[in-house]
Amino acid sequence: MILVTGATGTVGRDVVRRLPGGVRARLMSRSGVTGGVRPGHEAVTADYGDAGSLGRALAGVRTAFLVTGRPGGDDDARFLRAARAAGVERVVKLSAAAVLDPGADDLITRWQRANEELLRGCGTAWTLLRPRAFMSNTLSWAASVRAEGVVRALYGASANACVDPGDVAEAAVRALTEDGHAGRSYTLTGPAAVTPVEQTEQLGEVLGVPLRFEEFGPERALAALRARHPEPVARALLASALRQRDGAKAEVVETVRVVTGLPARPFRVWAEEHRGAFVPESAGRRR
Repeated sequence: MILVTGATGTVGRDVVRRLPGGVRARLMSRSGVTGGVRPGHEAVTADYGDAGSLGRALAGVRTAFLVTGRPGGDDDARFLRAARAAGVERVVKLSAAAVLDPGADDLITRWQRANEELLRGCGTAWTLLRPRAFMSNTLSWAASVRAEGVVRALYGASANACVDPGDVAEAAVRALTEDGHAGRSYTLTGPAAVTPVEQTEQLGEVLGVPLRFEEFGPERALAALRARHPEPVARALLASALRQRDGAKAEVVETVRVVTGLPARPFRVWAEEHRGAFVPESAGRRR
């Protein structure tokens, strides 16, 4: 039995879709999985803060995919204690590429490093997935693209070797279902480093409309981040953007191909598949 935590999140949903037929899986989320559940899969509602619900979710599980998203919190520690008690044999954890950057000392990166250390020392076999930024982060531009034909972001000329979440999910499935991944750490990137300006151009080409890029200054960007995140997280994300400006996120590696046997997909392909999220309102009115 495989447990997929965060089963309603971006990567979790893709992992569930990519699991081979016949693989038994339990899909864990805080709010419950809605919609159709494949034969051999079962949905369970559980919370990292509720030891009883974690124990029930982990009963009979051999391998688990661990996703946590509360920087500074102890969800990883709680999960790993419960997994050890339930006899889980291996944990595949979603971490972040920033843990390898000695210049990264923000709240989120320190939290991820500490969680990796917990996993390596918990007595369970482990695999670490360390993706660069998800291409799906650009969905935060969708509202302004639809309404105004504008992308607003920090540091338009800064490059990021961002990765398709589907490629991360494919790597997770391989690590969950194949031998040979225990004790391995995989940094996952896209096939090329792209800047926000380049992403804006490619997205406009996919949509068939010209888009304008408008660069945020740091203060305006911080205000926007504060509207969506607690103050410490907002400042950590701003520090991450500064590292990107300085070139810390541009390196491309071939790990997606090595792990999955498939080439990493470029941003344009991701944009084509998610075109509907960005279609300008004016296009709808013309029809």
